[in-house]
Amino acid sequence: MFAVARTPDEPRRYGHWIDNEEVDGTATFTTPDPATGTVLAHLARGNKSDVDRAVASAKKAFPAWSRTDPNERARLLWKAGEAILADLDALARAEAIDVGKPISNARTIDVPRTADTFFYFSGWATKIHGETIPVRGPLLTYTLREPLGVVAAIVPWNFPLLLAARKIAPALAAGNTIVVKPPEEASLSILRLARILGEAGLPPGVLNVVTGFGEDAGDALVKHPDIAKISFTGGTDTGKLIVRNAAATLKKVTMELGGKSPNVIFADADLGAASKAAVSAAFYNQGELCTSGSRLLVERRVHDEVLDSVVAGTRALVTGDSLDPRTNVGPLVSAAHLERVAGYVEKGQAEGAERIAGGGHGGPGFFHEPTVFAGVRSEMAIAREEIFGPVVSVLAFEDLEEAAAIADATDYGLAAGVWTRDIGKAHALAHRIQAGTVWINTYNRFDAAAPYGGTKQSGYGRENGFAAIEEYTQRKTIWVALG
Repeated sequence: MFAVARTPDEPRRYGHWIDNEEVDGTATFTTPDPATGTVLAHLARGNKSDVDRAVASAKKAFPAWSRTDPNERARLLWKAGEAILADLDALARAEAIDVGKPISNARTIDVPRTADTFFYFSGWATKIHGETIPVRGPLLTYTLREPLGVVAAIVPWNFPLLLAARKIAPALAAGNTIVVKPPEEASLSILRLARILGEAGLPPGVLNVVTGFGEDAGDALVKHPDIAKISFTGGTDTGKLIVRNAAATLKKVTMELGGKSPNVIFADADLGAASKAAVSAAFYNQGELCTSGSRLLVERRVHDEVLDSVVAGTRALVTGDSLDPRTNVGPLVSAAHLERVAGYVEKGQAEGAERIAGGGHGGPGFFHEPTVFAGVRSEMAIAREEIFGPVVSVLAFEDLEEAAAIADATDYGLAAGVWTRDIGKAHALAHRIQAGTVWINTYNRFDAAAPYGGTKQSGYGRENGFAAIEEYTQRKTIWVALG
């Protein structure tokens, strides 16, 4: 059904990355190529002893790294960004093959934005400072911002390289050391990134990577007494489990969790631009995106016109091999995830929604066609639950009040889009929607300088911008008697 012309790479064995070198684990597991279903790589399956070794390395490196001249930390992070760009083609290929995302996206978005993240946070390394506070009496009172210590990052499989960078770069800029647990489905780009940073001059132990499964390596990190903070991006249920387990050691925790983002199109919008963006919002990265515009809300009097445009745009997308530059939609990351997405399509039809485009799925790999449902109601599972695949639900509304009600009719609050030429209406709805990010007349815009995170069941804490530095530092207050 879906053409895959390339020859799969020969599987190779990868170890953990500890003390700036690759080390074998006590056990291994295999990860598949999403485009073919064949074995892509053999990876070390991390356990508690592997995590203990990585954390001990990071703990040993912390005193020297935290005391390193901020200008030197800035220089190393900038150098890391340059090294990432120098390795663009290889990193993009690793990300495309491992995740299934189109190579064109990996080359133009994932890798350059990863480098940008290191460039941006290199600047913060020299700008982290405290405050002087006026208090009663002959006293000098001031604050310091200090690193937390050894922190841990647990990264999802949809954007492993970029999302790892969002955690690594601010953590290192602030003077922390870090242990990263990549997703078991897609670890290759993070392992390559760790090697690149080591070759760029990052001292041993400052960044360690332990591959494996959440129930083994991830759980050991969350429960480890020497880990000061967990930064997790992933599913809401897993996030809740991490919070419960981290509570035993009172770790600081930040969570970027699921989403069911509304993308709202009013009748007075530029309907051509909005419809085109709606297709991209729903199907970029195969819909494997927390902020995917998976709920398309359209004002009823232009509903049919917009729906026709969205269906035409969906049918024009090319689904195929992730390494083919013509591909818009690659395979899903795994057989299990394909089964999950296909199950939601079946559920949508069973609940009475009308499937008007796509829905096909099959091999040789884990492919699913971009799918459009119309006649969707807010109580349907496909309108409430995160599918995390190439499926969009179209819902009609009458006015701003109904749009706001539908937009907030889920447990999630990660992102939203608003399309209208009426700036007052745009701001009114943006203020009403419960979401960490709202885009107006655009969608899925990100920058290392702009804070990003969710509300409600989409988590708490922020990545990017100075907000990320706040998440990786703690305040100390110092009092000095002057007389």
